[in-house]
Amino acid sequence: SPYPVFPRASAARRHHVGHDQELAVRERRDLALAGPEQREQDVFYEERACEGGKFATVEVTDKPVDEALREAMPKVMKYVGGSNDKGLGMGMTVPISFAVFPSDDGDLQKKLKVWFRIPNKFQSDPPAPSDDSIKIEDREGITVYSTQFGGYAKAADYAAQAAQLRSALESTAKYQTDFYFCTGYDPPMKPYGRRNEVWLVKSSE
Repeated sequence: SPYPVFPRASAARRHHVGHDQELAVRERRDLALAGPEQREQDVFYEERACEGGKFATVEVTDKPVDEALREAMPKVMKYVGGSNDKGLGMGMTVPISFAVFPSDDGDLQKKLKVWFRIPNKFQSDPPAPSDDSIKIEDREGITVYSTQFGGYAKAADYAAQAAQLRSALESTAKYQTDFYFCTGYDPPMKPYGRRNEVWLVKSSE
């Protein structure tokens, strides 16, 4: 499979964030990057356990990440809004995350996979999507190294943040290198105080 197999997250104290997505902060670290241009810039990141469950997923290939996301997100929004076999509007959970796949040089390949966690109320019996390109998948819990930033994030912003986080984690942590998650917490119409994150998935290998 071209998409990642998710390891189980170890047990951790949980606190509620957003709607149904529960995130547990395991450890917070503040590190200064060693590079000459980044010497004065701090990288703030957390080690966090993220719950699993059933997710609505959409895959888009052969398109740049920003374009692929513009194609995938409306499909997810329609499914959440009632484009399903039960005609149910389910409400949103946050964050919405999407997996991206870096090349050896750090640039992002032309593919992504959006993961929308089904709200808790519908976890046991999710409505079937009307759009065949939306799949319902189970994902186990994951532990991630997460860094946060603001603004209207583009693919280049996520890639830059991921590069900084990798530099901060160098030689101190193991994580999966063939993909990482980009996340957003805010609706498009929110102009200020936006929250975006990059998640590197902790690896036991």
